[in-house]
Amino acid sequence: MSEESAAQSALVTRPAELAAYLAARMCHDFISPASAIVSGLDLLDDPSAQDMREEAMGLIATSARKLTDLLQFSRVAFGASASAETFDVRELEKLARGVFGHMRAELEWLVETPSVNKPAARALLNLAQMAGAALPTGGVARVRAVQEGASLAIAADAGGPRAKLRPEVLRGLRGEPLGEGLHGHWVQAYYVHLFLGDVGGRVFADVNEERVIFAATVPI
Repeated sequence: MSEESAAQSALVTRPAELAAYLAARMCHDFISPASAIVSGLDLLDDPSAQDMREEAMGLIATSARKLTDLLQFSRVAFGASASAETFDVRELEKLARGVFGHMRAELEWLVETPSVNKPAARALLNLAQMAGAALPTGGVARVRAVQEGASLAIAADAGGPRAKLRPEVLRGLRGEPLGEGLHGHWVQAYYVHLFLGDVGGRVFADVNEERVIFAATVPI
């Protein structure tokens, strides 16, 4: 094998491996609220903790909402509702706001087109979530999308104190292997790189002081 072929081979993540990373990522997101629901139920069943019944009910309600929001979001962002080929942008906004309801960052949704195809829907949701994750101490994630010729141009602009982009996210967006870092952050970015590449789209990120910008073009 030539050095060039070996290098290209090193960049390939096998489908089964990618599926395992995505499953692990989603399980990681779901396990926290699911565990909190169980903890709340345990408190309700504990005779010595009846004075905490109101707190337990609050914990169960909050965690159940978070779990539901994450499941509905992931169904489109990662599974893309297999039977649907186009998505109402208002419904995508609801999904994004559901996830941002459990983040420190705020969401500004400035998407002009009324509906988008499946790759664009996936890109909007994933880039919105990644923009929120780039603001660990809060800030504003502005998600924009406008039609430019035969493509949809998407930008997710994350601005706020301590805005940052993990190196593994940048590697994933470039289609590079993980190396060091966390699989959960890398695999989402790598997944975006793959499905946009499959339809002839592009994605990249730009990092400045207290600002991270994700941008993508998707054929429509």
